Amino acid sequence: MLTDRFGRTIDYVRIAVTSACNLRCTYCLRDESEAPQKTQQLSVDDASRLMTLLGKMGVKKIRFTGGEPLLHPDIAELVSIAKTTPGIETVKITTNGVLLDRHLNALIDAGLDGVNLSLDTLDRHKFISITRRDRFEQVRKALDRLLATPGLTVKINTLMLRGINSDEIPAFVELTRSHAVTVRFMELQPFDDRQIWRTGRFMGAEMIRERLFSAFPELEAITGHSTEHYSFRLTGHRGSIAIIPAFSRNFCASCSKLRITADARLIACLYHHESTDLAPALKAELPEEELKKRMIEAVDQKPKDGLKSSRAAAASSMSRIGG
Repeated sequence: MLTDRFGRTIDYVRIAVTSACNLRCTYCLRDESEAPQKTQQLSVDDASRLMTLLGKMGVKKIRFTGGEPLLHPDIAELVSIAKTTPGIETVKITTNGVLLDRHLNALIDAGLDGVNLSLDTLDRHKFISITRRDRFEQVRKALDRLLATPGLTVKINTLMLRGINSDEIPAFVELTRSHAVTVRFMELQPFDDRQIWRTGRFMGAEMIRERLFSAFPELEAITGHSTEHYSFRLTGHRGSIAIIPAFSRNFCASCSKLRITADARLIACLYHHESTDLAPALKAELPEEELKKRMIEAVDQKPKDGLKSSRAAAASSMSRIGG
C-alpha cells in the first residue's frame, strides 16, 4: 500500500498521457506563437507498467488527463488496459471535449466510467476569447452527447473568472434541471503560465457561493465529493451543483492523490516543487521492485501541507503538471 508518513493512503492517480493541447486557454497556456513548446507523450507500454504496479500498491482510481488526453492516439487502449488492471476499479477522463464526439463510443466500449468536461462558458464568443480557438460547436456537441449517454458519470468543470464568465452561473445551473450531471464551479489556480493570475480575475469560492445563492436562494445543501467543499441541489432538478475552492481552501489533510506527468515524472503534491523521475527506470526496464521503491520514496516526501511547505509552484502551467 502507498501510505505517506502522515498516514494518508494513496488510492487515486491522475496520469497525464500527453502534454499537448488543442486549446490555449488564457488561464493555462500562452499562445504557441508566443511560447512554442515541445510536447511529451506517455507510451502505452510505460503507462501499462505503471498502472499494473499502482494496482498492486492499492490504487483504485485512475484519471487520464493532459494536456488534452484525447490527443493521445491510443487513449481508448489505455482506458481498456486500466479497466482490466487488477486492483483498479474506476477509470475516468478529464477532457476539453473538442475531440470527444469522435472518441466517445470507443471510450465507452473500453469501459470508461466517467467524464469530466472542462467547459467555462456556454457562449461561443466568450469561448473563443478564453481558449483562443473557435471550437465551441464541437464542444457543445460533445456536451449534448454526454448528457444523453446513460451509464456515464458526467461532471462539468467550470473555472470561474470574474468579469468574464461570472454572469453564466444560472445558465450552467440550468443544465442540472433535466440531466443527472454535476456542475462544478472552480477557483483559478496559480498555474496560468504567468498570464492572468494577478489581473483581478480570480473569483473565490465565497464569492461564487454568494452569486449562486443570489440567483437560487432555495438551494439545498447536500454531501458531495471531498474536494467539493460546497454541494447543492435544487428541488426538482436531476443533477447537482458544487463549488471547488481549488486555491483558497486546503485539502491536504485528506489528500489521497498522486500525479504522473507525460514525461513520467511522479508528483506527490500539486504545490510541491519536487518530483521523482520514473523515466530512466522505465527506459532501462528496471525490475518492478525498483519502480516500486522510487514510488514509495516519492510518497514518503509528500508534505503534510503543500501550500505551507512549497517555496515555488511545481510548474507554470497545469498542462505541464497534468490536469
